[in-house]
Amino acid sequence: AAVAGGWRTGRARRRRRRRGEEEEDEEEEGEGGPGTEAVLRRLREARDDLLSSGFWAASAGAVRAPLGAEPPARCVCYGLGRFGRCPAARYQLAFLLLLLDELRVSTGTAGSSGVSAGPLPAHAALSPQVPPARCALFDPAFSEREAAALRALGLCLLPENEEGKHGVEGAATLFYMVHCGKALYNNLLWSNWSPAALSKLVIIGNSFRGIEERLLSRILERDYSYIAKVLKGVEEVALPSHPRYLDTFNDTSVHWFPLDKLQELSPEVWDFVEEPMYQDCEDLEIIRKGEE
Repeated sequence: AAVAGGWRTGRARRRRRRRGEEEEDEEEEGEGGPGTEAVLRRLREARDDLLSSGFWAASAGAVRAPLGAEPPARCVCYGLGRFGRCPAARYQLAFLLLLLDELRVSTGTAGSSGVSAGPLPAHAALSPQVPPARCALFDPAFSEREAAALRALGLCLLPENEEGKHGVEGAATLFYMVHCGKALYNNLLWSNWSPAALSKLVIIGNSFRGIEERLLSRILERDYSYIAKVLKGVEEVALPSHPRYLDTFNDTSVHWFPLDKLQELSPEVWDFVEEPMYQDCEDLEIIRKGEE
């Protein structure tokens, strides 16, 4: 993709911490940081690293677990962050691109990413199978050049901050939400609060069991009641631990909601459908609509 304006050399940026990892020292390449082609090159390198390290091959079983006979027809990604500068976010995006290739989201049939073939050549397309209408992303932090890189990959941007309130509308949907705030998961569950809708969800993100273990039960039930109520109806498999990606994918699990387990929950569980407001929540962890 073409980059607006020219390239210019600037001062090296200081190291800063974001999402548990240290940002790269890099020379400024125009006002928006690294150009689109540089971002795409770094994504290729991150993807090749995930393949050559064995992490993707080790993770593939976990992501296949919930798919069964109905692979996701769509994908929604929230909270990816500044992948043009943050190594953790870049690896998370590279993982998503490999995942989309594995699932063959564009055709609705499961495929194979060829994980045993080793690193792909530098000129290879990152994810040529994914049409814009089937995979959408949102993060208020995206720069213009990061947005351009996503479009160059055949992905699209959601037009507004949904705060996680995205209904599946009867289509099997993968939600990729690594290291997102608890309210986003809670909002997503609320937006699909029925056995029929939840059974269409696959969520890759923070472990629900980990959330349960870290929060006081009264806080979980008060502020994130939909997470609390669905714990007995969810299955989850953790992504494997790898020394190279401890901060990038820590506490990340694949979640799905088998219809038979959901139907075993008490009918009263489904009666309460009040929209979450978080009035008493001290640390909301998300950017609300209009606060971008």
